[in-house]
Amino acid sequence: MLSTLDRGHTVAPPGYSRWLIPPAALAIHLCIGQVYATSVYKNSLIAHFDASQTAIGVIFSIAIVMLGLSAAVAGTWVEANGPRKAMFVSACFWAAGFLVGALGIATRQLWLLYLGYGLLGGIGLGIGYISPVSTLIKWFPDRPGLATGLAIMGFGGGAMVASPLSRQLLSFYDPGYDPANAGSTASGGALVWLFVTLGVGYFLIMMFGVFNVRVPAADWRPAGFDPARLAAKPMVTTANVSAANAVKTRSFWLLWVVLFCNVTAGIGILEQASPMIQDFFRDNGTSAVSVAAAGGFVGLLSLFNMAGRFAWSSTSDLIGRKPIYLVYLGVGMVLYALLAVVGHTATALFVLLACVILSFYGGGFATVPAYLRDLFGTFEVGAIHGRLLTAWSAAGVAGPLIVNGFLDAQGKPGTLTAAAYRPALFTMVGVLAVGFIANLLIRPVPERFHEPASGGGADEGTEPVAAERSGTR
Repeated sequence: MLSTLDRGHTVAPPGYSRWLIPPAALAIHLCIGQVYATSVYKNSLIAHFDASQTAIGVIFSIAIVMLGLSAAVAGTWVEANGPRKAMFVSACFWAAGFLVGALGIATRQLWLLYLGYGLLGGIGLGIGYISPVSTLIKWFPDRPGLATGLAIMGFGGGAMVASPLSRQLLSFYDPGYDPANAGSTASGGALVWLFVTLGVGYFLIMMFGVFNVRVPAADWRPAGFDPARLAAKPMVTTANVSAANAVKTRSFWLLWVVLFCNVTAGIGILEQASPMIQDFFRDNGTSAVSVAAAGGFVGLLSLFNMAGRFAWSSTSDLIGRKPIYLVYLGVGMVLYALLAVVGHTATALFVLLACVILSFYGGGFATVPAYLRDLFGTFEVGAIHGRLLTAWSAAGVAGPLIVNGFLDAQGKPGTLTAAAYRPALFTMVGVLAVGFIANLLIRPVPERFHEPASGGGADEGTEPVAAERSGTR
């Protein structure tokens, strides 16, 4: 049975539709996107363990850090063993994380929650995030931005499914829990069954992706696809660069800075979204925006985060990866400055600016795999993507630190106004400016870093040939 997970057993038969691959990838990303919904049961965990917000918040931080580290460390293994085995391993770690976490809740051992959802679940996150990337790019050499956008859109949308689902499950397992009341907390038993249900349910859904994913045959290429069009674009290579060589190039580290800056700026708003809109419209200690309305705003941001992953990455297929990042970073600077200066004048204006900023945040995640393909080819693009995701881990720490540091200096939560956010917002303008300059400096990778024409070293000796025949080298 386990042999069916090998790369050799995942080659698509003649006539296999490449449009079956994005749903397989989406099944993985929708499940692991649940990590953005941990706030739903955060207060219940605090009450159950009688712990501080920081102690419970560490669980999410561990998961995100492990996402970046596991993606970086396991990237080459994912490339060598193929998407099916990688997705299966991801599902096992992700489900195990929930089950070990459930044991920790049941025994009131917080360290087991750190080990389970944080460490094991974080490994599943990292491997699952990168596992379909190189496969999608090989199936869609003509539209890599659209393909990766379809899958990574699921990661942004995972919380939109998981948040209401978790609330309903908690109310089902604990009739005393009111999902409409922000102050209501669920019992420990309800939390245990929530984690068990999510662990088993997500594992089964991810199995759909595992057994439906395929890699293209050696001589396959899309109908009507002209490889010469790729060669005609100056920022799109027809060669290949290994993951080991990619990290030696200036372009890789410049793109690392680009992703770090884009994520740092976006996560600064995402992490503070609900209190931020209330503070911007606070007068004499009272906010004109209710808690319910602020919750709706957070949901709207999630929608734009998800939609941006598909819309902007698809647009990058038309205008190019470097120009689209100039939009993310350059227009982003303007939007952050407007948010700081005039965002408090009208609620509709504030919401519009924040939503577009979050669409750029999501678009940056979805576009970066295609950018990597343009610069480094398809040979080990998944492994290179894994290494680049360490920028996400770093930004996940830096973004909240910058915003919270400024806000702590301005006053106590619940008393802040729009003016308190201006130093942080203008700092984000500077962060985006650094990313904008880094993107301008990105150049094609020098030939000395290219793999030999035979592409030696690809798994089973078929990948370079497949890439060459499909025009993606």
